[in-house]
Amino acid sequence: MPAMLPAPADSARRLAEVLPSAVASVTGASGASGPLALGAARSAVVVLVDGLGAANLAARRGHARVLAGAYGKRDVIRTVFPSTTAAAIATFATGAAPGEHGLVAYRTLVPGTDRLENQLNAWDHGGLPDGWQRRRPLFESARDAGLQPFAVGAPRYADSGFTRAVLRGAEYRPEATIEARFETALDLVTDVDRALVYLYIPELDQISHAHGWESDRWTAALEQVDAAVAAFTKRMPRGAGLLVTADHGVLDVPEHRHVHIDAHPGLVDGIRHVAGEPRCLGLFFEPDASSGERAAIVARWRESEGSRAWVLTRDEAIDAGLFGQVDDAVRPRIADLLVAARSSIAYYDTREPDRRAERMIGQHGSLTDEESRVPLLRFGAYAR
Repeated sequence: MPAMLPAPADSARRLAEVLPSAVASVTGASGASGPLALGAARSAVVVLVDGLGAANLAARRGHARVLAGAYGKRDVIRTVFPSTTAAAIATFATGAAPGEHGLVAYRTLVPGTDRLENQLNAWDHGGLPDGWQRRRPLFESARDAGLQPFAVGAPRYADSGFTRAVLRGAEYRPEATIEARFETALDLVTDVDRALVYLYIPELDQISHAHGWESDRWTAALEQVDAAVAAFTKRMPRGAGLLVTADHGVLDVPEHRHVHIDAHPGLVDGIRHVAGEPRCLGLFFEPDASSGERAAIVARWRESEGSRAWVLTRDEAIDAGLFGQVDDAVRPRIADLLVAARSSIAYYDTREPDRRAERMIGQHGSLTDEESRVPLLRFGAYAR
C-alpha cells in the first residue's frame, strides 16, 4: 500500500477559489463575498507570483516586509496536484480542478498517440488537440457579468497557446518588467470601471530553477516584488482590492540528491513513457502489459521508493481526490503510476535525449507542504 497521503482539512481554502471570489466581490454575487469572503470592491487585482510558496515567504519575511506584514496563519491556501504551473494556473483561471480542465501534469501522454507533450508549450506547435483545456475561463464569464477583464504579463506570453487556452476573455497587456506590470494594473483600476486585472510574475520561479530559491538572486527578486506591491498599495484607488497568491512553492534539490531511475533496471522495465516532472513522475506502462506485469511494476517501485515518495496508481490517486473530480475524457491523461517525492530528491532518466532539466536547482510538483501551500495576501478593499 502507498504511504499515507497528507490530508488537508476539508475547510482548507484552495487556489480554485481565488478568482471566483474576486469576481464575486466586484459583481456583488454571493453577497459580495464569494468562497473567500472578500469584501465588496469597485475593481480587483489578483497577482500570481509563480513559485512563491508560503514556506518560502515565511523564511524570507525580513526581505518582504509588506507581503509578510499581510501574512498570517489564515492567509495560506492549497494549490493543486501536481503542484506545477500548467495545472495550477489552469485551475486558477477556470476555478476547476485538474481532473476537470484536463491539464494533469507538466508533461503527459496524449491519449490515442504514442507521444508525450508539454502542457505549457505544446500548444504552439500543434501538439495538443483543440479543446484540450476543457473548462471555460472565468475571464469570459466575468466579462459576461459586466466586468472588464485584463491579463498583465510578460510580452513572450502574449499570444502563446497556453495563454489562449486559459486566459481567454481577458485583454492581454504585455509589460517586460515587474514594475511596469504594476503601473499598467494601476492605470487599469484607476481608469476602467469594474476592472478585473490578473497580473503574472514568473521571475521568481525562473530564478529558482536556475539558481535556487535560497540564492541571493531569488531574495533580490522577492524584494523587487515586495517593493512593487508597496508602491501599488500606496497609490491604488479607494475601493479597489488586491490579492497576492502563487501557483506553488519551491524547494532546492542539489545534484547529489538526484535519483537516476534507469540506474535501477527493475524500475524502468515495462515502462513505455516517463512523463510528469522530476518531483512528480508519471509512468505509463507498456500498453500490452498484463495485469500481473502491471502489479509487479507497482510493487517494485513501492519497494524501492516507498520510503521517500508517495507511489500511487492512477486509480488510487483518483480515489484519493488528488485531481478533484475527474472527467472520463481526462482519466487516460493521468499516468498509470505516479511517484511524488516526499524527501528532497528529484527523479531523472539519463536516457532522456535532452538532459538540461538536470541543471535545475529549484523544484516543485509534489504534495509536500513546501510545494503545495501558498500565500493569499489581502490589501485595499480586501484587507481585514
